[in-house]
Amino acid sequence: MIFFNSSMPRACSTILQNILAQNQSIHVTPTDGVLELLYGARANLDSPEFKAIDDATRMRSWRAFCRGGLESYCASLSNRPNTCVKSRGIGIHYHWFSAFMGEPIKVLCMVRDIRAIFASMEKIFRSQQERHQSIQNHAAMRGTTTMKRCQEWLNSQPIGLALERFRQMRLEGIDKQCLFVRAEDLTSNPAIEMDRVYGYLGMENYAHDFNNVEQVTQEDDAVFGLTMDLHKIRPVVSPLKADHLDVLGRDVCRMLSEACSDYQSMFNYH
Repeated sequence: MIFFNSSMPRACSTILQNILAQNQSIHVTPTDGVLELLYGARANLDSPEFKAIDDATRMRSWRAFCRGGLESYCASLSNRPNTCVKSRGIGIHYHWFSAFMGEPIKVLCMVRDIRAIFASMEKIFRSQQERHQSIQNHAAMRGTTTMKRCQEWLNSQPIGLALERFRQMRLEGIDKQCLFVRAEDLTSNPAIEMDRVYGYLGMENYAHDFNNVEQVTQEDDAVFGLTMDLHKIRPVVSPLKADHLDVLGRDVCRMLSEACSDYQSMFNYH
């Protein structure tokens, strides 16, 4: 089985991947680029050569190409029977992927208090003061305060795009087909949340060791101009510290709660 991890940024999706990796029947990927390969196939669906084929054959063969390509891609990564592909873009493409896979796909979505997500981004920014960061321009007075940076992140990648996708998923009813896991719940009650994950996937439960989670996924965030340890996890799954008020301040936290009130309400963040 191929299933997907399509989560909010800074929401413990890497922790989930590496917990799943303890199960010897599941191979997990770091943030994966297979969606970009499938975008290429979709972009050429209406090429002149392909449009010359009758429409029924064209769609049938194109879907078979997408499914076969994804299945071969995953089979090349591991001999384990199940693969969890991590890609934030899969959720919004639920209907497309379900069409070419021939059945509804399974999508896990990690979420987190929006204030904590932004606090994590701000901490990353502050930790890289020796590097030039494009979000900040003192001459133009852009990105020079926590408030300004958070407002920009609200309307850009990765957070703004992820929020936009989640809202569209909800509008289309895709959210009802996915399993949402709060980062706060996974880190506080991992056994309970993993039981939910396996129930959703239709797989037998697995006895995970939450005190010894080995990191098997590696991501080189330096290619994005960031530090190389953004996706480094601790071996012990432990509750997240709620430090967003200390990091962002009361005014920014209030602004985020108001701007993302639908998201906060959907996942019971107050």
